[in-house]
Amino acid sequence: MSFQGENLLVGIVCLALVPLIAARMLRALSTGRIPLYRTHLQRSEGEAKFFSLLALHGISLALIAFIAADLLLGLGFRN
Repeated sequence: MSFQGENLLVGIVCLALVPLIAARMLRALSTGRIPLYRTHLQRSEGEAKFFSLLALHGISLALIAFIAADLLLGLGFRN
């Protein structure tokens, strides 16, 4: 597989992760429960912990979307 083909494959995988992370964030906001490894953190257990994890999910969503855009559109930020 060529270098451009690898970029395309990784970009598509990153792009597929974006709606999954967004759905997890929306589900956490609606149910008040966010997955944390093999357990779940309830909003009632600690608002600060809950929203910190939600913020980390948001940061990962933005980074993965940026990586997908860079790889698929050839923006050149990696070089």
